Amino acid sequence: MKLETYAIHGGNIVSDTEKPVVQPITMSTTFVHQPESMIYTRANNPNRKALEQLLAGLEKGVDAAAFSSGNAAGVAVFQALEPGSHLIAPDDMYHGLKNAILTIFKGVLEATFVDMTDLEKVEASFRPNTKLVWVETPSNPLLKVTDIEAVAKLAKEKKALLACDNTFATPVFQNPIDLGADIVMHSSTKFFGGHSDILGGALITKVEDEFWAKVKNVQTGGGAVPSPMDCYYLCRSIKTLPYRMKGHAEHAMVLANFLSNHAAIERVYYPGLNEHPGHDIASKQMTGFGGVLSFQVKEGAEAADKLIQKLKYFTNATSLGGVESLIERRAAVEGPDTLTPQNLIRVSVGLEHLDDLLEDLDQGLK
Repeated sequence: MKLETYAIHGGNIVSDTEKPVVQPITMSTTFVHQPESMIYTRANNPNRKALEQLLAGLEKGVDAAAFSSGNAAGVAVFQALEPGSHLIAPDDMYHGLKNAILTIFKGVLEATFVDMTDLEKVEASFRPNTKLVWVETPSNPLLKVTDIEAVAKLAKEKKALLACDNTFATPVFQNPIDLGADIVMHSSTKFFGGHSDILGGALITKVEDEFWAKVKNVQTGGGAVPSPMDCYYLCRSIKTLPYRMKGHAEHAMVLANFLSNHAAIERVYYPGLNEHPGHDIASKQMTGFGGVLSFQVKEGAEAADKLIQKLKYFTNATSLGGVESLIERRAAVEGPDTLTPQNLIRVSVGLEHLDDLLEDLDQGLK
């Protein structure tokens, strides 16, 4: 099946004798003992089984594990590493996962944060105990682009796993497993959910090996699993994912061009722009450039805050991937230790009419 078709049909497992067109929600926490049956919903559930089947197919993997949040998914990978392992991670990555590495795993794992766009620095960061390379591309919030294939080659040479956070690109625009990644991670709260009303995370694996068995043990033993209702709504939302992503990317490209030509803007970060340093790599490994962009306002943080306050159709809120446009001054959210420029604004470009979004930005910048 093509992607659009699979998104609609790939997660629809109907066992009901009445044969409903849409899979029903199975709320039961426990199941009657019988051969090869599910036992307890923390370990498995019909709706979670459907979601995981759908996610694995979309990302061209062999299995998936759904979690109650994106952070729970990422942390599960770190938990599956042996204590004392070293991991390499991006210097620009989702601050929630970076904080987890620095706090939850302090004294348990060693970590080096490096500019993943510089392959020489990546290679120089490997140690004898390096077991994992974590890639996030495009990155949050600077939209840095990592050459997945090149980093995967380095990881393989060093006998390390490569995990890729594919939240910004989604499988609509990028398939890291095809490029050499071993595990793909998503915050399904974002574009998968698509309506700012579901919390979730996911991991998809290239092979079912010993490490994946450890990840699955963290999922079921730790119990940070999504509810049947959340799984149902994610399957429903993913049905429109391919078409939503095309709209997000189309709008983001127009807004990026508008902002890059505006006198009040210092710099725009969007891999679809020819002047973006990662444009060529993004063009090679992506089929679209995504629905998130960032930009810096020339007059500093105060001017950035004033701009956000003047906008009507861009909601000042954290998160991304919903049908509504969201905007925030990212450094204000990330806290005092952030490396993000204080005048940087991150935008999750929504599906409102493009003319309304452009007019709103234009009046806000005047």
